[in-house]
Amino acid sequence: MKRRTTTSRKRDHVELTVKKDVSFKTKTSGFEEWEFVHNALPEINLSDVDTTTMFLGKKLSFPFMISCMTGGYLEAEKINRQLAEVCEEYHLAMGVGSQRQAIENKLYHRSFSIVRSAAPSIPIIGNIGAPEVAVLKDISSMQKLADLVGADAFAVHLNPLQEFLQPEGNTNFRGVLQGIEKLVKGLSVPIIVKEIGAGISFDVAQRLTDVGVRIIDVAGAGGTSWAGVEILRRADRKEINWNPLWDWGIRTTDALQEVVPLKKNINPSLTIISSGGISNGIDCAKSIALGADMTASARPMIKALMNGGKKELRKKIEQIMLECKGAMFLTGAPSIEKLQFNSHLQKINTVIPARS
Repeated sequence: MKRRTTTSRKRDHVELTVKKDVSFKTKTSGFEEWEFVHNALPEINLSDVDTTTMFLGKKLSFPFMISCMTGGYLEAEKINRQLAEVCEEYHLAMGVGSQRQAIENKLYHRSFSIVRSAAPSIPIIGNIGAPEVAVLKDISSMQKLADLVGADAFAVHLNPLQEFLQPEGNTNFRGVLQGIEKLVKGLSVPIIVKEIGAGISFDVAQRLTDVGVRIIDVAGAGGTSWAGVEILRRADRKEINWNPLWDWGIRTTDALQEVVPLKKNINPSLTIISSGGISNGIDCAKSIALGADMTASARPMIKALMNGGKKELRKKIEQIMLECKGAMFLTGAPSIEKLQFNSHLQKINTVIPARS
């Protein structure tokens, strides 16, 4: 099987996520199983609703991040610049895609550094994969990657499923936790640990917090199947049936229910990001009500940009923000803090106790 370079692989990923159906086939993120109980007496005005929040020491207009997606090839410079410009315009956070290519050579460094140039004031998150972290001797190379994008935090993505299915994948994951601990102790910015669509369990979250991680992105199943992306990239997919792994993973709402108790009961300083299948503002609101502090989305954002430019991306963001603000108004939650752990959110078919 012909092995693809990091640069060509990153181009493949963007093209497949935009042009092909790489959604989960049978599994959803689980948001449809939850609903808000309508509050006919919210006792607030819509104008009272404040969606602002703090993230990485910076004020956002809305608890939302365009999540880690691309960089490291020629066309990615324009994509990242436009994403960053819109995030700066709306005061949202942004993460870059894996910076592994930037370790290999300097050819496409600008495709990463352009983000900070285009967005001087928002939180920017750098990114590297777990296999690279597993073999760290010192953190100097990771510090250079963080500095390259002027990062406010640095994400380590855990993707054993993707690496297993990727034709060029690196499945050497022994030592990842130790490498993460090195980064937590030595890097100049906070570490975010995230999955990429297969979810994080309570056990994994606890092990991460035990080594000092204070920001976790559950990145659950139900949105983009990166297993599906890699299955489509495999030349042998007709010879070997990889499809049973297409829907592998912990759903986003289930991952939230796994990880949020760590924040509520053990470590109040933990910041939880909800991602995986979030495509509208109601899902954002449900995420916050389930205990998340931030929400994030990648594929719907880049699809909007690629299909309709910055105008379509702005339209998508404004729709998400309006929907979330509407959910807050209709449940009587005037702020993100009041929306979090919202008692008006319940599982569908849950019986409401009779009032005496």
